[in-house]
Amino acid sequence: MALDGTFLLAVKQELEPLIGGRIDKIHQPSKDEIVIAIRTREGGSRLLISASGNSGRIHLTRQQIENPQSPPMFCMLLRKRLGCGKLTAVRQDGLERILYLDFETVNELGDVVTVTLAAEIMGKYSNLIMIDGNGRIIDAVKRTDDAVSRERLILPGAVYVPPERGDRLNFLIASREEMKERIMGCRGKNLDRCLVSIFEGISPVLAREWIFTAAGRDISSEELTAETAEKITERILLTRDEFFTGRRRYTVIKDRQGNLKDFCFVPITQYGELMDTFECGSAGETLDMFYSERDRTARMKQRYHDLYKTLENAAERVRRRTENQKAELKISEERDILKLKGDLISANLWAVEKGMSSFKCVNFYDEKGGEIIIELDPRLTPSQNMQKFYSGYRKADNAEKRLRVLIDEGEKELIYIDSVRDALERAQTEGEAAALRDELAEQGYVRAQKGAKQKPPKAAPPIEYTSPEGFKILVGRNNRQNDQLTCKVAEKTDIWLHTKDITGSHVIIRAEGREVPEETILFAARAAALHSSAANSSNVPVDYVKAKFVKKPAGAKPGMVIFTNNRTVYVDPLEVIGQN
Repeated sequence: MALDGTFLLAVKQELEPLIGGRIDKIHQPSKDEIVIAIRTREGGSRLLISASGNSGRIHLTRQQIENPQSPPMFCMLLRKRLGCGKLTAVRQDGLERILYLDFETVNELGDVVTVTLAAEIMGKYSNLIMIDGNGRIIDAVKRTDDAVSRERLILPGAVYVPPERGDRLNFLIASREEMKERIMGCRGKNLDRCLVSIFEGISPVLAREWIFTAAGRDISSEELTAETAEKITERILLTRDEFFTGRRRYTVIKDRQGNLKDFCFVPITQYGELMDTFECGSAGETLDMFYSERDRTARMKQRYHDLYKTLENAAERVRRRTENQKAELKISEERDILKLKGDLISANLWAVEKGMSSFKCVNFYDEKGGEIIIELDPRLTPSQNMQKFYSGYRKADNAEKRLRVLIDEGEKELIYIDSVRDALERAQTEGEAAALRDELAEQGYVRAQKGAKQKPPKAAPPIEYTSPEGFKILVGRNNRQNDQLTCKVAEKTDIWLHTKDITGSHVIIRAEGREVPEETILFAARAAALHSSAANSSNVPVDYVKAKFVKKPAGAKPGMVIFTNNRTVYVDPLEVIGQN
């Protein structure tokens, strides 16, 4: 990701208005995340610091991140040492990917001391380190002992030593001649990698953009000419001018499936039509938007890994059982042969004797009048052999009827498991995931949590949209809420929607006595596509019908309904806008 030193400088500038503010609250939503609420005269702000290996960052956030019931040890240490400390400085050494936050606070003896938080945003080496006024480490989110690194220890009591900076140019202050000379010296490397090694605080995507806008394509260091080096230098100087004059354009890049890929503080043109781009208003807003969705999914998977595993195992068990039943059904479909052999023995009892191991006779069921050899049990009488075939036929006939029911139940159960897994993938809060756990406990997939001291999170209401025509649209968050919407909330004239043959949420358009226009149905269909397992697809089929035609069969699992008189539209998923 492109959270480079220059982008971090933009974040630093956005944090400077917080200087003089006091810490209000400190939370630790997950192992590698800290949220610090800081109150200034202008109001409150929430600072998020993540030391995650794949999403390390620091920025102001508006996301409502749920906290664990009990604060982790590092969080309690932060509360103890920082208390209601006042932010006195936000520092950055050149364009290094480290921000130092200095807090003035009072220690246990009543003395005013300075405690510094070093937010090291360095990819998989990201860390958050608390340092005292003497430069010694109080503690860190990630400790590093000599078994991991002999050069840089991150342990309580050790002296804090920042990572080595290396001999790189700061393009925000370097001269034109210095930059061009370094660029012309690129040899034996990809040119973009060479630029990253030359200049401090730039990301690969920014380096590639400089090359692309200067040369019109990606070039190697062997193709580099003095003219191209001059153009790259001009591009770098233009970026510097845009940065200092505030003409930054915070750009987010996503692929055609809507997956967020990268971001930068300059327009990105190198991907052409392969990627889509859109702009955000600030560095913090960019980071907040970019990482919130990915972190939400990762956080939920981490906390509810056992549910994912349970669903995976249950699906595999049901799938294996259903396949075995289908194999048995195929065998049972040969039952007519058993009846035929029993009939032929009955018609030829006079010719069959005890002790015979086989019997050959004319197959009068065969239009061509061919003969058939019937295997016999020599220990049985002719009548007993006949009854053995009839008994096998009756068993196979009963087995087929039962197997068809079991296979149908198994396939429905697989659909149900997929629907719960899809809802868990889309769960946005701990309350939603907890509701899914309760649902699985009711269905016997997991054990109910007994004797829990903590009050369960409050269930979230249905997701609500308002169509451009003013109709309220409700979307269920899980199967139980789907049942609630469809069977209790929806009026007969309301419109019910669901993705066709695809797991997803039930969607209700509240008609309230009005005729629902086609535009609203299409809008709600796009919402149904968004809240389904086809959210990253296009041209998604969505069924819609008046709610009076939707029924829930007796004994059906949560979220399972049947409906008639439906029509189908094909839509692209709704963008994440318009949600209340």
